[in-house]
Amino acid sequence: MTGEQHSSTHPPLPPTTEDDRFSWLRLLRSRRVGVATFHRLLAEHGTAQKALAALPEVARAAGVEGYETCPAGVIEAELKAAKAAGARLLCLGSPDYPEPLTHLSDAPPLLWAIGDIGLLKRPMIALVGARNASSLGTRMARALARDLGAEGFVIVSGLARGVDAAAHLASLDTGTIAILAGGVDVIYPPENATLADSIARRGLLLSEQPMGLAPLARHFPRRNRIISGLARGVVVVEAAARSGSLITARDALDQGREVMAVPGHPFDARAAGCNLLIRDGAHLVRNAADVVAALPPAELEAAPRQPDLPPDIPPPSPERRSLRETAALHQQILSRLGPSPVAEDQLIRDLAVPARQVGPALVDLELEGRINRQPGGLLSLAGSG
Repeated sequence: MTGEQHSSTHPPLPPTTEDDRFSWLRLLRSRRVGVATFHRLLAEHGTAQKALAALPEVARAAGVEGYETCPAGVIEAELKAAKAAGARLLCLGSPDYPEPLTHLSDAPPLLWAIGDIGLLKRPMIALVGARNASSLGTRMARALARDLGAEGFVIVSGLARGVDAAAHLASLDTGTIAILAGGVDVIYPPENATLADSIARRGLLLSEQPMGLAPLARHFPRRNRIISGLARGVVVVEAAARSGSLITARDALDQGREVMAVPGHPFDARAAGCNLLIRDGAHLVRNAADVVAALPPAELEAAPRQPDLPPDIPPPSPERRSLRETAALHQQILSRLGPSPVAEDQLIRDLAVPARQVGPALVDLELEGRINRQPGGLLSLAGSG
């Protein structure tokens, strides 16, 4: 029941009443009804109510006996949870549904949204990359997000650690959208809860999954198609040769979006995916101007330029770390460094840790032979050059 492809180029007529919306949710949440099956059933039966009535017989014809549709109580609980979270339901075909997604063969029939849905009317660029991003990677993500925001683009990403979080933080003032792999009210990873709260108040959280659903590994590739589908272009900042960011890039190609990548040092595994993309024809990105130049002219006309913003300011430093956290700080430092030298002051800014704590940690790592200190206050991982 889940293998069919939806071939219609026109979205279905959106539900116009509460009962209709309830039935759409109930159909989509029914067992073995994926996006493709939902579209097919709606096309064949005209309404979700008729599709629900026919579903047991459809299942029986497919060899599934004793099939039951999603209980009404499950949908009532989801609607109650959505109300408590302040989430709004966006239905495919309705005026507030994001127009770029309507052209996808696997467009999400329903999306839960928390925040400013007006951002969906503006041109969007996706910024994605490594969770264990280097100092240079997060710095690049912030610069691109800030400068593209100033050019009028909304930044779309996945609220993951590393590049995603840096892109969201830098675009809070100009417009940012986070696509969640689980329910729109379930924040993952947990350490991004404060960031997610800021996005809910100043940007937009979006998910196709049921309210309250904790994300599983299989949900992330599905989430990625929404990230690329919303945007006119996808920029990969850092990515290993096999990573979720490359899945997003492949989705973008399939959806007819522009694919761009930031080059990296050949010895840095976090740059391998980006370098492969560029080798295979992705646009090379050095700055926001390169991104803008790669977009179709119509997109440039649609992007209203934002007022000039103050320079990027790093987040405030957390409280002093205890001695028990020294090992964790060492790991943070090592994860930020790579074969390409990074200035010590820039590393300290990216870590958002007081210099009086980073300094001794750097000395420890240098004495252990795990980092190299080069002239001019530059740092790199030992043994990577």
